Amino acid sequence: MWEPGAVSDGLGRVKVALLGPVAWRTPPRHYGPWEQVTSLLAEGLVARGVDVTLFATLDSVTSALLDGVCPQGYAEDPSVDGRVWEAMHVGHALARSGDFDLVHNHLDWLPLAFADHCRAPLLTTVHGFSGAGILPAYTRARSAYVSISDADRATGLDYVATVYHGVDLGGLPFNSEGGPGLVAFGRVHPDKGTHTAIEIARLAGRPLTICGIVQDEGYFTERVAPHIDGEQVIFLGSVGPRRRGEILGASAALLHPIAFDEPFGLSVVESMACGTPVVAYRRGSMPEVVDEGVTGFLVHTVEQASAAVARIATIDRGRCRARAEQRFSADRMVDDYLRVYRDIVR
Repeated sequence: MWEPGAVSDGLGRVKVALLGPVAWRTPPRHYGPWEQVTSLLAEGLVARGVDVTLFATLDSVTSALLDGVCPQGYAEDPSVDGRVWEAMHVGHALARSGDFDLVHNHLDWLPLAFADHCRAPLLTTVHGFSGAGILPAYTRARSAYVSISDADRATGLDYVATVYHGVDLGGLPFNSEGGPGLVAFGRVHPDKGTHTAIEIARLAGRPLTICGIVQDEGYFTERVAPHIDGEQVIFLGSVGPRRRGEILGASAALLHPIAFDEPFGLSVVESMACGTPVVAYRRGSMPEVVDEGVTGFLVHTVEQASAAVARIATIDRGRCRARAEQRFSADRMVDDYLRVYRDIVR
């Protein structure tokens, strides 16, 4: 099974199955953080000479071998029942698990319910727990686990590593100047504190651009929409990869006033990569991801956030980009996962 020396990393002839999510295409056209990470990992592994099969939607774009049953992402077609297609997707992938030396699950808890049917070592990246009620699926399953931050670890799971997400630095061009405005980037939901970002921007006296899918329509209608005027508060909805870099790079700071313990925060790292520092609430993974005074500031209140915005120019945007390159490149993420794969396959 193990043939060292096939390529420089020693995994060239090992067959890896990446079991990706199927809510969106891989890589996503606009929104889909799990799909985005899975895509970057697949491309990076293939570039290193690893034999990778990606189980994803059939309209996915990948250098790996593509397999699956879902024609397209169920979140892109309201007529499709996601529960049904996810179950068929998992069943199809696990039926082929004997063809691989390792199955790497990026699809949350559902594959864990059928882990005993997996005929290869199973590794699961925990992209975040949707609630305490799903923990039994993790604690009872025959799987090793990777956390995406130390803060997101749950007691009792067999974690083999923490691997921070990587981003496509080439798709996030550095902007040395930025601009006067602020940006809130992510799903519009109470957890993300979109209404709090509006309050911070108002107190700081700066315009705010909001980008993201509306995940809670009632919240958007009551707490966000009344403030949108096209000047001080601009709402652009979900934007694709190209515009993401442009918008983040043209901002003075990203506001991230989360109301939950964020497992990681891809938009935070994407902002840093563009040279745009972050003002985030000190919750969840933020102390691990944001380097105080280098890539942003960590705060607790609206007033503290506004004060941080007032001194955002003290952050060196070039140093912010450099730190993002050092800590959160896709290549670094691939390196980390290769080390995990070696340990498991051995």
